[in-house]
Amino acid sequence: SACNAEHGFFDLAVSLDEASAGLFGIAWDALPNRIGLLWTWVRGRVVVPLVRIAVVLCLVMSIVLLIEKVSMGLVSLYVKVFRRKPEKIYKWEPIQADEELGSSAYPMVLVQVPMFNEREVYKLSVGAVCSLSWPPDRLIIQVLDDSTDLAIRDMVRSECEKWIRKGITVDYISRDNRNGYKAGAMKEAMEIDYVRQCDYVAIFDADFQPASDFLVRTVPFLVHNPEIALVQARWKFVNADECLMTKIQEMSLNYHFKVEQQAGSSTIEFFGFNGTAGVWRISAMVEVEGWKERTTVEDMDLAVRASLAGWKFLYVGNVKVKNELPSTFKAYRFQQHRWSCGPANLFKKMAMEIIAAKKVSMVKKFFMLYNFFFARRVIAHNVTFFFYCMIIPLSCFFPEIQIPNWGVIYIPTAITLLSAVATPSSIHLIIFWILFENVMSWHRCKAVFIGLTEANRVNEWIVTEKLGDMMKTKPAAAAAAAPKKSKTKCWERIHFDEIGIAVFLVACATYDFVYNTDRYFMYIYPLALSFFLMGVGYAGTFVPGGGK
Repeated sequence: SACNAEHGFFDLAVSLDEASAGLFGIAWDALPNRIGLLWTWVRGRVVVPLVRIAVVLCLVMSIVLLIEKVSMGLVSLYVKVFRRKPEKIYKWEPIQADEELGSSAYPMVLVQVPMFNEREVYKLSVGAVCSLSWPPDRLIIQVLDDSTDLAIRDMVRSECEKWIRKGITVDYISRDNRNGYKAGAMKEAMEIDYVRQCDYVAIFDADFQPASDFLVRTVPFLVHNPEIALVQARWKFVNADECLMTKIQEMSLNYHFKVEQQAGSSTIEFFGFNGTAGVWRISAMVEVEGWKERTTVEDMDLAVRASLAGWKFLYVGNVKVKNELPSTFKAYRFQQHRWSCGPANLFKKMAMEIIAAKKVSMVKKFFMLYNFFFARRVIAHNVTFFFYCMIIPLSCFFPEIQIPNWGVIYIPTAITLLSAVATPSSIHLIIFWILFENVMSWHRCKAVFIGLTEANRVNEWIVTEKLGDMMKTKPAAAAAAAPKKSKTKCWERIHFDEIGIAVFLVACATYDFVYNTDRYFMYIYPLALSFFLMGVGYAGTFVPGGGK
């Protein structure tokens, strides 16, 4: 009986084992079907509706951006066709020495040249400002050198002393800290006693070379029009032909000056100060408490506060100041982060202040909040990245989602042509401009969210590297002249974000090509290649002794 009992237990165990194996086998075989059913439900109830909402939002933002481009373009066209030059709108008369007063007929002008380790360009900028046509006794030049390289400090100081010996009033100022960066240096310099005798201050970054007649052409606007606080000149790029990246930058910045700055100046007499190549009325700066260090766009911060106080701005596009474009991808990325993050952060800090302002009209408040900040500093970067680099490629996986041709083709084409028309000589580069700007939209979009949320890089300030005449010399001489830097390892030049986006885009394009859904692959493949090339640092120029 014991033997029979053992056999019974054994048979029962075998039966249970076979039953459990059968149940698990059935469950395992059914698992793919269950996952498939779950994905079908999630896809239909969650993913597709979310993508549809994203498409609608992006289409709305595209329309907003188009309206913005068209309106500013029409203003710029009106100014050009009817030749609405600043001299026709505002009083302008040349300042001349008086027989009795002599050079005292000229107002006292302060010139500030902030710089930081500018080995390659300091001679160009110091030489240019010291050569300005203005009575020497009515001109004070401040060279604000925050360089951490003591050798460069000595070179800049020696250059200033050379001009002092020629009779130019140059004050070389260096600090033992970088508090407030550029804004901090200029703010401290404005507190020196002799600045009180000055009426106006002209500001030039270290790579800017104003023509000798710069003050002669700009200061009279401030002298004869007491309501004007700022006269902003246009930038002219000395190295635009250096590489494809600099040509593309020239296209974007020409649009900024010829259209955006011109439209703001011609309509409500407000635009963002570009931080250099401009002349300020010092009393206007004092009224709004001068430079503030709360963001990385101290120039825009000052401009907004001055405009809210009722001051007017004037853009003079016929006065051009030579300067240098960043020609390395690393320098350009840091610059664009600051230019995108700073305005978004300032928008967050000043939105309520703009709404509560009492000295400006509702029209100007609307222009500042909607046109100046929201449309151009938030929407523009978001729609470029999310719509053209994410949503359109993603829609390849969802054939039930149809994006209208006017949103995919017509509006982007119109926006592109309106932006490129400011540089007609580079119209043949428009395809490269589109792809490059789409890749850069990732960095700008990320910077916007950092600025709005005040994340860890919100106050990052990295001075844009300038090369001056270094790249014009022979390679061996350029390598010898370049500052000694640690060699850049190959993987340090790789940007994994761009490579990851490139992989995503290749997947979308391949799916679209295989299943022939919308033929978007003809656009997505080149875009993926652009993300990949820029992800491995294949953009801009190579600096001898440095990196990309």
